[in-house]
Amino acid sequence: MKSGGVEAGEVAKASVASYGVNKGVSVLDFMLRILAFVCTLGSAIAMGTTDETLPFFTQFIRFRARYDDLPTFTFFVIANSIVCAYLVLSLPLSIFHIMRSAAQNSRIVLVIFDTVMLALLTAGASASAAIVYLAHKGNTRANWFSICQQFHSFCERISGSLIGSFGGVVLFVLLILLSAIALSRR
Repeated sequence: MKSGGVEAGEVAKASVASYGVNKGVSVLDFMLRILAFVCTLGSAIAMGTTDETLPFFTQFIRFRARYDDLPTFTFFVIANSIVCAYLVLSLPLSIFHIMRSAAQNSRIVLVIFDTVMLALLTAGASASAAIVYLAHKGNTRANWFSICQQFHSFCERISGSLIGSFGGVVLFVLLILLSAIALSRR
């Protein structure tokens, strides 16, 4: 008969199962970090290389659209680059969590930095989304015309880079949730 205590065999089985789940969470964390790296790097490169020139009446007069014409897009490229660099620097810590699933303090540090990077990435993507919306739709009350009727390639590239950046936002939310799950299992 058990008298309120837990037998040694039951404790060992529970710790082995917890170790396997935590290791699986750590491997998923590593893969999501690599995927978020690809999303933010692709977004920064796509936006940073966006440039389109249209001829006006003659070949000497041209209209040009570049990402650095708008400070919002410059902030977008810088924010995605910072987050991309952070993701590369956080990969060794993620590998450390795969090897030592019981590490708790380093996971707390990652949650804090992940939250800061999520805020930065969301700020850059949201600000750029407002400008992209104006580029596509315009605003007749403010006399802002949509430029996407003329600059097709420019608008396609900036819209695509926004998709990658918002994909990174979703991946960061998943990373934070995974870290919270791993911390709560201890």
